[in-house]
Amino acid sequence: MMASSYNAKEEDGPHSESSTHGGTGAAKNKKPDNTAFKQQRLPAWQPILTAGTVLPAFFVIGLIFIPIGIGLYVTSNNIKEFEIDYTGLELGSPCHDCSKNFTWNSTTPCVCALNFTLEQPFESNVYMYYGLSNFYQNHRRYVKSRDDRQLNGDPTSLMKPSKECEPYRTSAETKEPIAPCGAIANSLFNDTLELYYIEPNGTTTEIHLAKKGIAWWTDKHVKFRNPANDKENLTELFKGTAKPVNWRKPVYELDSSDPENNGFINEDFIVWMRTAALPTFRKLYRIIHKKPSTTSTLPSGRYTLKVTYNYPVHSFSGRKRMILSTISWMGGKNPFLGIAYITVGSICFFLGVVLLIIHHKYDTRSNSADIPN
Repeated sequence: MMASSYNAKEEDGPHSESSTHGGTGAAKNKKPDNTAFKQQRLPAWQPILTAGTVLPAFFVIGLIFIPIGIGLYVTSNNIKEFEIDYTGLELGSPCHDCSKNFTWNSTTPCVCALNFTLEQPFESNVYMYYGLSNFYQNHRRYVKSRDDRQLNGDPTSLMKPSKECEPYRTSAETKEPIAPCGAIANSLFNDTLELYYIEPNGTTTEIHLAKKGIAWWTDKHVKFRNPANDKENLTELFKGTAKPVNWRKPVYELDSSDPENNGFINEDFIVWMRTAALPTFRKLYRIIHKKPSTTSTLPSGRYTLKVTYNYPVHSFSGRKRMILSTISWMGGKNPFLGIAYITVGSICFFLGVVLLIIHHKYDTRSNSADIPN
């Protein structure tokens, strides 16, 4: 084929010259500039996928992912976990009367006790969680119903909360601003859980549950602050505010015995304010530290869970449970990550074997014909 020169004027036809010399109605040339970017002549890497590059990649991914997945799965299975449901909806359950009769308007808390047995001892630190089901903390209006500036101790926001907190912004009775405002704070989980170990001789020993150290460090020391100085009289600092509708006591009485765990910096409150992504979730409640003098934090045997029933769940068909769990370097018990790694690695390895068989069975081309000139 003979090379030919390109002339835009010749292609445009006889009217192109007159149009270029016309007035304001002259047509503009729509041809892109002759640059590497606009003419798509930039350097590019275009890999040619051959059996020599694809097959090793599949096998390498499979050989790496499968051992990692097995390690993660074994580590997750080594974590000990025990769970007990104490909702009390079933007839004959120790907490059935509490679940049936207790409401947000109840003035007297209901107390029930559940007995259970640990088949295996828990050696390291044990973490106690409370779990809720069918509770949608991820609802858009629920998530937005808070005032972060108020929770950070801003005096102005304390007395004039954000409008996002409606309808839990001001008290309907006293017209005072609610502290803390919003639907998240108003629905604070307030069941009290106590754990007792029943000795072989029948005596009962209370298990010490540590309430400090359950919240994230950044939440405790950065995001949540009491107005002014945390060590001042919180009763005076929160004067002129009202407690949330469903609370039985104001925020400055969440932990009167410990000034560093009272008010907005109460760790139970901070943990609850970090909303969950799914309707079934668990939140850290207490920590059982291992004593140096003992071999097991929780020895195998009989236990009693004493519940002060303050949190009704029948209105949204929810369930409540208590979970005891140890942790590892990868966190709590969660086999999903290990299963995912094993699945991806197995699929890659299987595809590598299938493609290798196909390549050897049907590839009859010579090596010189793999890449055409």
